[in-house]
Amino acid sequence: MMEIGDCPYLKLDVDRIEAARKDGCIGRKVILYKSTASTNDIAWEYAANADNHGLCVLAESQSAGRGRRGRVWYSAPGQSVLCSLLLTGTDAPAEMLTLTAGVAVAEAINELAYHHGQAQLDRATRSQCRIKWPNDILIQGQKVAGILVEKRTIKAKPCFVVGIGINCNQTAAAFDGYDLNIPATSLAIQAGHAIDRTELVCILLDKLEYWLGQISVGLAHPTDNPIIQRWLQLSGMLGRHIAVECDGKRHSGFCRGVDPAGGLILQLDNSVVRLFAAAQTTIIDD
Repeated sequence: MMEIGDCPYLKLDVDRIEAARKDGCIGRKVILYKSTASTNDIAWEYAANADNHGLCVLAESQSAGRGRRGRVWYSAPGQSVLCSLLLTGTDAPAEMLTLTAGVAVAEAINELAYHHGQAQLDRATRSQCRIKWPNDILIQGQKVAGILVEKRTIKAKPCFVVGIGINCNQTAAAFDGYDLNIPATSLAIQAGHAIDRTELVCILLDKLEYWLGQISVGLAHPTDNPIIQRWLQLSGMLGRHIAVECDGKRHSGFCRGVDPAGGLILQLDNSVVRLFAAAQTTIIDD
């Protein structure tokens, strides 16, 4: 088994990914770049053609990946899954897409352990990765993945790019020099060996296909939304006492859920129930 840092990285295998996705819509067409500033920017270049719905843009390295609130992340070659998914003519709210992508990413990472006789992520799955509202994926309290959903109107129709970054084969030293608000980790650090990134992409696209298909179900049944229910299971936040900062003020209370617009519902310490929008709110203590 390959140890972390002891071997040259294996390139992502586009043929293998497309073969696995030939019967689906999401990821049926894949474009791989050796290096780019941002996979989201590349995906937007294809948005004018509605036939590109479901296009998956991957890169081996990225010099200016965007995160929430404009944070920039550099990714060295072969260490991450850097993925941007193009969705054309989709009516779903951007916040719902963020919740949906979070569920898909968390499930993909957890499922990776059960492929090939649990050879991939045995140790990581004992702690189970969790979603931290609104768009981070954590393992043992350390960030392993992030999501950024962008929206534009093109030819009078809403279009989205769902950007996903997953730390796969970094060593701990790879995170030195970053001013991180959450400590970072990688799947390889958790597992103790290098990760097959191509397999992870295949699982991820399969999960995205399924959960994107559940959006219409959730919108039709907002009180019984399967995406929100699964998100709450994977986040572990329901019923927990947390503190947030919103518009420069600190608030604390018990998590009572999330709404279809991606807002965090807290029952504050004074018993008032309040909805906090992701754009203005940051969890500061959970």
